[in-house]
Amino acid sequence: MTKTVVVIGAGVVGVSAALRLQSELAPTGGQVILLDRKGVAEETSAGNAGAFAFTDLEPLATPGIMKKAPAWLLDPLGPLSVPPAYALQLTPWLIRFWRASWRDRYQKVVSAQASLMQLAQAATERLITDTKGEAMMQRDGALQLYESEGEFAASQRGWQLRRDHGIRFTLLHSPAEIAEIQPGLSPRFTHAGFTPDWMNTCDPKAWVEHLFQIFMARGGQLRRAEVRDLETGGEDLCLLTDGESVRANNVVVAAGAWSHHLTRRLGDRLPLETERGYNTTLPAGCFDLRTHITFCRHGFVVSRIRGGVRVGGAVELGGLKRPANFKRADTLLAKAARFMPELDTADGTRWMGFRPSLPDSLPVIGNAKSDARVVYAFGHGHVGLTQSAATAELVADLVLRRDPAIDLSPFAPDRF
Repeated sequence: MTKTVVVIGAGVVGVSAALRLQSELAPTGGQVILLDRKGVAEETSAGNAGAFAFTDLEPLATPGIMKKAPAWLLDPLGPLSVPPAYALQLTPWLIRFWRASWRDRYQKVVSAQASLMQLAQAATERLITDTKGEAMMQRDGALQLYESEGEFAASQRGWQLRRDHGIRFTLLHSPAEIAEIQPGLSPRFTHAGFTPDWMNTCDPKAWVEHLFQIFMARGGQLRRAEVRDLETGGEDLCLLTDGESVRANNVVVAAGAWSHHLTRRLGDRLPLETERGYNTTLPAGCFDLRTHITFCRHGFVVSRIRGGVRVGGAVELGGLKRPANFKRADTLLAKAARFMPELDTADGTRWMGFRPSLPDSLPVIGNAKSDARVVYAFGHGHVGLTQSAATAELVADLVLRRDPAIDLSPFAPDRF
């Protein structure tokens, strides 16, 4: 019997999963349908920094982080903020976040993240080869910058994690050493770490569209519709949309920050929150950027996008409904201008996106509690692009009932 799979969500995770499934099902006449309320890469996948952050193993919830919580409420433009009016609603999530920062759970999260990142790096290379996508990649490494000896010393736990997991890097101890990799930075940055194997895509939206075109060429379908409900009682699964019903043998929920609206209907109340990320994209010629840069203390990055520069990052835990606070994007751009004195900040385009975040910084990859024919694949936080190819392979394993490449228990929906 031929199999029909519906993937809900046409961001980078959903499109990658759909492409992987279509490639595997096509030889037996199977069919994959993408459903999205807006279209391909119209939400968070359109405007991220374009980074494949395989070397980033530390979760957001690190030991001692809750000591900083009062400052989050006092600095609405800081690197991690909680709008005061949203704080009460966020409290249950913050309690789980605090628990995830305890050393016993922190170590387990790091181990799980490392296994997923290792798979992600290999899976991404397979995907680039399969889709002839090398021309869309920038293999220029990444700099993490520090402003003092003390700040650099405090970062050593993260560098030791990388060392423990075989990640190549070089530590730099002067502005002159930093300038050899990236000239034009303020001398206030005295130390850095450089990871040469870091990779970016030149345009995250174009990368998703590239994968989507191959998905369609291999027999996939796209339907623009919003899923209102999912009925699981019959022989087939039935998705009720705003215009029709769609029947399927399996359903993959990869709707990013909106995924919990559907999982609740299936009996899974998952603590999914939204890391609202802001950025400004500047046109080509604004700065001679040679590598991806993270300004560690300030919580933002700069990356090359379509020959220009994208300045963005930070975390605002503010949900899906609050209006965008573009003062955050303006603050990041003003800092970038101070840190990169030659940066031309004219003619920038501001953007805000919703990054789906769970308290322990791990995604949900697993089966719905009420029906194993439904697979969840969301909650990747700020590393959705990074982990998308690995998630696609794991989703295919679950749909086709194969043993997955890594232990999925740390990513199980019922871990909360």
